[in-house]
Amino acid sequence: MNDWLKIIRRYLSLLLGGALMSLAPHGLRAAERPNIVFCFADDWGRHASIYKEIDGPGSWNDVVKTPTFDRLAREGVVFRRAHVNAPSCTPCRSALLSGQYFFRTGRGAILRGATWDSSIPSYPLLLLDSGYHIGKSFKVWSPGTPADAPYGGQKYSYQKAGGAINQFSTLGMRMLAEGKTADDVRKLVFDQVRDNFTQFIADRKPGQPFCYWFGPTNTHRKWAAGSGKKLWGIEPDSLKGKMPAYLPDVPEIREDVADYLGEAQAFDAAVGVIVEQLRKTGELENTIVVVSGDHGAGGFPYCKCSLYDSGTGVALAIRGPGVKPGRVVDDFVNLMDLAPTFLELGGLKPPEVMTGRSIVPLLTSEKAGQIDPQRNFVVTGRERHVDVARPNNAPYPQRAIRTKEHLLIINFKPDRWPMGNPYHLDTADKEPTVQELTEDTRATFQDMDGSPTKAWLVSNRNRPDVKPFYNLAFAPRPRIELYDTAKDPDQVKNVADNPAYAKVRDQLEAQLMSVLDQANDPRLKDDGAYFEKTINSGPQPITPKNPAKK
Repeated sequence: MNDWLKIIRRYLSLLLGGALMSLAPHGLRAAERPNIVFCFADDWGRHASIYKEIDGPGSWNDVVKTPTFDRLAREGVVFRRAHVNAPSCTPCRSALLSGQYFFRTGRGAILRGATWDSSIPSYPLLLLDSGYHIGKSFKVWSPGTPADAPYGGQKYSYQKAGGAINQFSTLGMRMLAEGKTADDVRKLVFDQVRDNFTQFIADRKPGQPFCYWFGPTNTHRKWAAGSGKKLWGIEPDSLKGKMPAYLPDVPEIREDVADYLGEAQAFDAAVGVIVEQLRKTGELENTIVVVSGDHGAGGFPYCKCSLYDSGTGVALAIRGPGVKPGRVVDDFVNLMDLAPTFLELGGLKPPEVMTGRSIVPLLTSEKAGQIDPQRNFVVTGRERHVDVARPNNAPYPQRAIRTKEHLLIINFKPDRWPMGNPYHLDTADKEPTVQELTEDTRATFQDMDGSPTKAWLVSNRNRPDVKPFYNLAFAPRPRIELYDTAKDPDQVKNVADNPAYAKVRDQLEAQLMSVLDQANDPRLKDDGAYFEKTINSGPQPITPKNPAKK
């Protein structure tokens, strides 16, 4: 029956294609529809050198060098307050591809055990039906089944030239050990990136607009120790004094950060290869180029799997036809807004079920700073990451609202451990070794990737000077967290119980719950039974209301 529904949907899409084109923004005709190139890095947070200019010095952005991203930002628009909907790979991508809050995507709302519901509209397939040539290289939607389903699965894959970019640092360090140079590594890797993209372009019909997804995984762990310095010249000690308040400023962690930033620079260089190919083929000026990441870095506290800014905040730059250049935009943007944006740019009316709002008005505006006064907040959340991080596959349900001045987080089950249970710690069991904590995510606290940083924090947790950092990383949270982000940008001082913030707390909690209710969040029904029970027994469709836009 599903196959017949797909055939009927495809037939109706083609039949109605001409009518849909009449909905194009600003009078665009089908022949004028822009190409769309979306470059989306795994576990890459808000780390780009242009943000040093925007925010001022004092962070990792002082050290990382991202010339491609910076150039695209200057030739287009850079967003100061872009956030993912969920700081976990599959839920984030479910929201982005569907244009809906992650919790509306069925089993797409979790990581391990995720399955894609093909009845949910996704922007790539809608663009395909309207005449776009679509393709992808590497990760789109994962982990989960079927692989990369919202992009049509592997049918539109372009990666036969090779995927060395996904192992950039491990491959690079091996090549250095064999007597090769860093330039040799770059040539091998970036030739493959170029060849994959060139094959994608070669497969389109004359004059056909295209939509391409570039999703390397090199910024996802594991990366090779020492690679940031040896492959990119990033000195770990250049990070002294630039650690956020939730991270100890010690050599082991500085090197870990340097290696991560090296992978970010490799991603940036790969994007540069794609942009240069667009320029050479004469397609750049008719192509919307979008560059971002799916959440904060893995293996560091307060990042991946957390609703603090370092978990949900991401870099975002957009360049292309109709985009007024040279602007920094302060409006809050949720990456689920990209789906309706891409559809509008492609001449399609976004489905009513989408909760995201197109940012085309922000792209075409002449203004900088805050453009749309209604874009003054963003809502984020999470449910389950690693399935066995807690007994009985229990999730860690959170929702948050971020405004210009504050971040409020609701932890619906504060009796649970936010990063997973402390398996094998402080028990009769043999504790994990430093190597196991570095290499094996499942050694303990399974919602934080294994890493040198995790190993250092866990191994030194009983030191008085380390205990506060350890607790920030792993200890249970209260039901409500509230942060004054102007006074506490790293969000380590919870003021939820401070009487001076009582009014703010009440207002933000009410606003957040109202948004979740309008969006038909299953977490609000029967104590979250859908996520607590149903989702563990197999796919169960939910029928969302048609909510007001966020």
